[in-house]
Amino acid sequence: MSASFNGNGQGSFWVDGVSIAHVGPVSFAVDGGECIGVEGRSGSGKSLLLRALADLDPNTGEVVLDGESRSGMEAPLWRTRVGLLPAESRWWFETVEEHLQSCSALSDWLQRLGFEEDVVKWRVDRLSTGEKQRLSLARLLSRKPQALLLDEPTANLDATSSGWVESLISDYRTAFTVPVIWVGHDPQQLRRVASRVLTVEEGGLTGDCFGSTPTLQETTSGAPES
Repeated sequence: MSASFNGNGQGSFWVDGVSIAHVGPVSFAVDGGECIGVEGRSGSGKSLLLRALADLDPNTGEVVLDGESRSGMEAPLWRTRVGLLPAESRWWFETVEEHLQSCSALSDWLQRLGFEEDVVKWRVDRLSTGEKQRLSLARLLSRKPQALLLDEPTANLDATSSGWVESLISDYRTAFTVPVIWVGHDPQQLRRVASRVLTVEEGGLTGDCFGSTPTLQETTSGAPES
């Protein structure tokens, strides 16, 4: 049995029978404004799953965000709405500023992540690994994604910096009713930031996959309802 989608849950994120490589098919849902954690052994496919949800690698199945199906829109548009924060950020231009999109909250976000305003003028080649990781979050949020896929967003950070990141993500998802999928290896952190935690093992997901998502209906069809 799989989940059907009727699109009534504001900001809800539905995954129906998604498969990629050795992972899947998996189905689960995230409420708008909810954060769920995803854990699993190294190599279990957690990062592959996030890339599939962002439609960056070939995969099968359906994903629905706020009532709109991935299959019904062009891939570039989907990738602007569903923002992936990879474990290792990539930088293409010489300065930080060239990577950021202008938005009214950007200065506040940078300050909350421990930076002064002049960080935008910094050259990328002077950034530490931890600075790149925090700035990559600001870069992602500046694009105003409607869902967040986070691949170990604090893996290279100290406790203070991790707290800044956790706080900013929490406030963003609450303010904009954004569903968040947080992949991590720290069980204590996942249980702190997430309402429930799923585990990737043997190609499937275990745990409470649907929580209290109000649009869930159990059906044998597996197809989105009109």
